[in-house]
Amino acid sequence: MAICFAVEVKVELTLLDKEKEVDLMSPNGKASPFSECRPNGSLGHCSDEDTMTLRPQRKHRDYIEASVCHVKDLENGQMREVDLGAGRALLIKENGEFFAMGHKCPHYGAPLVKGVLSKGHVRCPWHGACFNITTGDIEDFPGLDSLPTFQARVEKEKVIIRANKQALQTQRRSKAMSKCSAVINSSTGFSHILIIGSGPAGLVCAETLRQEGFTDRIVMCTMDKHLPYDRPKLSKSTAEQLQLRSSDFFQAHDIEILLEKEVVSVDVKTRTVTFRDGFKMEYRKLFIATGSRPKPLSYKGKDVGNVFHLRTPEDANSIATLASSKNAVIVGTSFIGMEVAAALTDKAHSVSVIGIEAVPFRKALGEKVGKALMKKMGNYDINQSGVHMDAKGFIPVNKIMQTNIDGVFAGGDVVTFPLALRSNKKVNIPHWQMAHVHGRVAALSMMGKASDIKTVPYFWTAMFGKSIRYAGNYILLLCFKCCCQGYGDGFDDVVIQGDLDELKFVAFYTKSEEVVAVASMNYDPIVSRVAEVFGSGKTIRKRDMFQILHCIIFPYRTGDMSWLIDKGSQ
Repeated sequence: MAICFAVEVKVELTLLDKEKEVDLMSPNGKASPFSECRPNGSLGHCSDEDTMTLRPQRKHRDYIEASVCHVKDLENGQMREVDLGAGRALLIKENGEFFAMGHKCPHYGAPLVKGVLSKGHVRCPWHGACFNITTGDIEDFPGLDSLPTFQARVEKEKVIIRANKQALQTQRRSKAMSKCSAVINSSTGFSHILIIGSGPAGLVCAETLRQEGFTDRIVMCTMDKHLPYDRPKLSKSTAEQLQLRSSDFFQAHDIEILLEKEVVSVDVKTRTVTFRDGFKMEYRKLFIATGSRPKPLSYKGKDVGNVFHLRTPEDANSIATLASSKNAVIVGTSFIGMEVAAALTDKAHSVSVIGIEAVPFRKALGEKVGKALMKKMGNYDINQSGVHMDAKGFIPVNKIMQTNIDGVFAGGDVVTFPLALRSNKKVNIPHWQMAHVHGRVAALSMMGKASDIKTVPYFWTAMFGKSIRYAGNYILLLCFKCCCQGYGDGFDDVVIQGDLDELKFVAFYTKSEEVVAVASMNYDPIVSRVAEVFGSGKTIRKRDMFQILHCIIFPYRTGDMSWLIDKGSQ
């Protein structure tokens, strides 16, 4: 996308064998692991202190037990955030059984009690990530970490949770990972897995390989100066705030990172990659996840010092610094462009946005939503490698993310891939969430554990302190002269519920009588709820829209999705 700016203690627990048996199993026979976690900030948002009683600690000092409610306080399909004294947990009742897990989504900290519970997993209300209620494992993206789970049992009609204190504080855990067993010098020009690119697709690919037991060498190379970072925040944050994993993390799990390494050629016959500095590396399996680049505009003055394309943390830092009290001009009315405009409104003297559309987001969100928001206010070149690229410069891959070359995989913004929601039609979706999925599918494919792409496209953006969430069968990113392309057959009607002027609404995008997508502001968790229905393979008709809204208005229905999923049709 082309956006141009012109501006004047790790705790080791040793339990007795008898105690270990208690901790590993819940009363219903389901595994309830206590996993190591990393800190993620402040604690939750509500408390059940009135109904909670603490019990004396009878076992290990690093655990706490609390009686959190009566067994009849929760109906099937309901969730409650409870306080154990040392931290909070999410209590869930499904099919007559109780489960307990971390209460905050490890992606951006959303309160999962406001999410959607359906068929053994909880979907985040903000960005759609899914977590298994038995294991806490992340099952759909975005995000890298899973949730800790805690033992839940019933005694004398009381629900009791036993939890690790550290896990209550950190609210996240990394899955167990293997280490590299091969003895290889870091300067050796061979890697069993070579990943080009350090975005979410590449990072998730590397982590998934280790999580699945891969013990050979993994090398990730990138042109960036930085370790993998949260690129969607570039328009709103500084480089120092964006890092996804630390150097210690990569070292601990034997994932090698080569920074400022630009690939200039790939020889698929000899399975060799050549870098700009002349260094060569052979590989056994290759994953191309280079992302996309903005296409620069051709105009006089494009090389002056106060014109930027937003792609790197350095770009973001320069824009934030130079825009202070100056006149800022943004070319492009894409989501990122409008996010930057919103971020600069209280920093720059003035902000002007230039675009080819009279209303931003008109093609993506409809003219009504676009007007409401307006009030507030290159691809990597491998053509010589033999890897096929289509007329638009994308790399076509199959359902396991493999290119036309054996042993060469690709994912992220640079690919077109078959999407189940589009009857396996090949699409390009340059979204942060989708890149995570590509990385995992590619890693499993490399290990002979092929898995299809089963996810619902989910997009979000934030402006003026408010977030837009968008999910469904039609997502179109407005990019000014950018290589990124949206997909979908479009919509012929937009049904709005709520107040556009107050930016509190839900918009249903329909084609004929079918709902193909939904967007909302301040209407959580409706987008995650609709994504859950789409993910089940069902179709939502116009007549179902008011039933969806009904479940938001009446909170007692927010836990159980079966009534809505059953309403849909195949």
